[in-house]
Amino acid sequence: QADLGLNEHHQNEVVSYMRFARFKRGMCLKTVDSCFQNLKDSRLVEETFTVDEVIDLLDELQSVVHSEVESELINTAYTNVLLLQQLFSQAEKWYLKLQTDVSDLENRELLGQVAEFEKSEYTSSNEKSTADPIKPKLAPLNEGGSELLNKTVAHLQEENEKLKTRLRTIETQATAALDEKSKLEKSLRDLQMIQGDQKNNANQDITELENKVAALKSQFEKTLNDSTANQKFLEEDLMTTKHDLLKVQDQLSTAEKELEKKFQQTAAYRNMKEILTRKNEQIKDLRRRLSK
Repeated sequence: QADLGLNEHHQNEVVSYMRFARFKRGMCLKTVDSCFQNLKDSRLVEETFTVDEVIDLLDELQSVVHSEVESELINTAYTNVLLLQQLFSQAEKWYLKLQTDVSDLENRELLGQVAEFEKSEYTSSNEKSTADPIKPKLAPLNEGGSELLNKTVAHLQEENEKLKTRLRTIETQATAALDEKSKLEKSLRDLQMIQGDQKNNANQDITELENKVAALKSQFEKTLNDSTANQKFLEEDLMTTKHDLLKVQDQLSTAEKELEKKFQQTAAYRNMKEILTRKNEQIKDLRRRLSK
């Protein structure tokens, strides 16, 4: 009997998977056969066909078979991925890392061994027509459990030592940080004291400056008030002078009018006025004559 070099449990699992694969392969072949049979039953109803008709029939058959085979190949690939996922999940529970060698998948010698194994397994038994595609998950590996546990404990102890070393380093750094903090706090207090003294001196200087500003402000206000009073006095004096000037001008105008009135009442003024009147009459008479 052919042997794949596995223990009995794993070899039984391989046999179970091969039954499933054999069933799927048979179903795929039946599907391909049905494609040809459907073509015979539905299209080959005439005795003669032209070249174009034969080409159309073959193209149609090729398309159908291509689609069926492609679908089955894709499904087979996905099935293999699910199988690997089951194996890897169980291995990860025990912190194992499995590896695969894709190049061995095309090794003719190994493929021949698998073919011999399948042949020997099914020579004495009848092929089942159906198979359950859903397989129970493999139980976790029990072999080498103690050794793996010891490795895990050793790894945890090593990690613990690393953490202790790191903790001591952090404690040292924390102590140094506290010392530095104390020094900084002392420096801060000294600086605050110096700033307090400087602040007191600054406050005293500010007070003196404020007093000087207040004195200057008072003096300025006094000067401004004096200027305002003087300006008011000058304005009142100016108004009085203006009134006096207007009064004098009015008196002068009155005197001029009286003088003119008196002058008009004199004999010389009357004679001069009569002479001017006669001269005007003579000029008018001359103008009339000249106009004729």
